[in-house]
Amino acid sequence: ASQRLLCTSAQQKSGQGSEEDQKAEQSPDKYKRALADMENLRTRSQKMVEDTKKYGIQGFCKDLLEVADILEKATESVPKEEVTSQKNPHLKNLYDGLVMTDKQIQKVFTKHGLFKLNPDRGQKFDPYEHEALFHAPVEDKEPGTVAIVTKVGYKLHGRTLRPALVGVAKAP
Repeated sequence: ASQRLLCTSAQQKSGQGSEEDQKAEQSPDKYKRALADMENLRTRSQKMVEDTKKYGIQGFCKDLLEVADILEKATESVPKEEVTSQKNPHLKNLYDGLVMTDKQIQKVFTKHGLFKLNPDRGQKFDPYEHEALFHAPVEDKEPGTVAIVTKVGYKLHGRTLRPALVGVAKAP
């Protein structure tokens, strides 16, 4: 007979079984807890691996953002009348090359889940996506909204990589 069946009636009445009885009752619970812990560990590890794959390029992306900013500033600095006139075809070719390079880098960013964060004027200020550089009184804008964007931001797979640098409207 097993140890469980050898308890005396006095032990059964008092609710005190042998130590082996208590261990036997706890074993299924311990086993279930251990299984649940292992499953949780596996799930956490899998999520960490996925996040590492997804956000592993974060440092590289930050470095490339400066290159993209320079390309954008270079194309914006060329006067439009210089590009449209036929006076300087070399400047037009250089400008077209810069525009194509900028489009290509934006296409690569999109392919890897990196998107521009360029808030509209009048959009509500969001501290998770915007960094306020200054507050300025603006007549036609509601206080607490974006008045001007000084530098666009970027998001990598929904996570803000670089906040947009903005000026925020305040009451005049």
